[in-house]
Amino acid sequence: MPSTTLIRAAFFTVGAVVGGGVVTALGASRRKEAVVVTSATPVYTGKTVDTPLIEAGVAGDPRISSIAGAAVGPVLKYGYPGPISDQLVRKAYVAAYDRRLRHPAWTAEHLTLASLGRSPEGGDRQKSTFQEDESLPVTFRARLQDYFRSGYDRGHMVPAADAKASQAAMDETFLLSNIAPQVGAGFNRHYWAYLEDWCRRLTGSFADVYVFTIPLYLPHKENDGKWRVVSPLPRFLHPSCLTQMCSLSGNQTYEMIGNPPNVAVPTHFAKVVLTSRPTSPSTPEVPEISTGAFVLPNASIPDDTPLESFVVPGTSSHALPKLRRALMTNTVEAVERAAGLTLFSDAIKAGSKHICKSTKCEVLVRRFDDAQKKPDMKKAISAPR
Repeated sequence: MPSTTLIRAAFFTVGAVVGGGVVTALGASRRKEAVVVTSATPVYTGKTVDTPLIEAGVAGDPRISSIAGAAVGPVLKYGYPGPISDQLVRKAYVAAYDRRLRHPAWTAEHLTLASLGRSPEGGDRQKSTFQEDESLPVTFRARLQDYFRSGYDRGHMVPAADAKASQAAMDETFLLSNIAPQVGAGFNRHYWAYLEDWCRRLTGSFADVYVFTIPLYLPHKENDGKWRVVSPLPRFLHPSCLTQMCSLSGNQTYEMIGNPPNVAVPTHFAKVVLTSRPTSPSTPEVPEISTGAFVLPNASIPDDTPLESFVVPGTSSHALPKLRRALMTNTVEAVERAAGLTLFSDAIKAGSKHICKSTKCEVLVRRFDDAQKKPDMKKAISAPR
């Protein structure tokens, strides 16, 4: 089986290593309708198993890990309380929905030049509207009302521009199960959009591009010496705060929006990429794998900020305290630890190049979503009906 197929298939098994249950959703992407797979009752084996999403084969090629299970103990005879991981298999992406935070736990995409090409029946963003995800239980849904006058944009985790194959595929990116609250000016409409564009442009250099988008809640050290999960708002959080001891004044914990409060506002967002291309024309079956992780604060970011500023652990990792430095020995591993996910095996992480050594990590400032330059786009979120 080609390595690209193996990595693609891995996205449909990711729920088994993240959501706590064994999920079988392979092949679901070929269905015309969207598929929601709720994790089965988790299995108990008497020991903890940390299974990576993608591990290295004998020849160094990416392979899907295997997951074993056993019978549930009698203590859960009358029901399993959760947490439940809703696995969302869409036409252009796969996601896991976090019922507690009411936004995606992660989203995953496979981008190629072909997948990004516009087809005759391609999607039109102007025809898409934000919708509540009716496939989720009402109790745990994000609601349109939650974002109304919240001060935050409805930020796509999988951008609409990555789903141009059909109108149905694009419409699925506007479901609130693919949305998280993001600062608008300077972030969602600007720097975050530049990063999404950079991910798409990777398809010009690599045969396959895999993108994970992960909302995060990261702690910072406050003036009293204690670590708390604090929002970077209302001020811009400098990129060095990702790799240094940053002292923040006040006691700003992360925000909840909605009335009653329903949706959590992440402090940061991560983009994790894995790219693949033949090592050489003479050995097309041997892939060259590159990986990288970028963690951005949910705050306004100046256009001239270098993308490499958001690489974790960054160039100043030697100045970190020993404990925190140990948690950030690998850029992808830092995100895995912060999010509680296992994206790639140790072999993949150790054997891959850093993406910034394989291509230029530089965003293009293209203010195509700037409402100030397009008055027709400058409108508030309308009240939900």
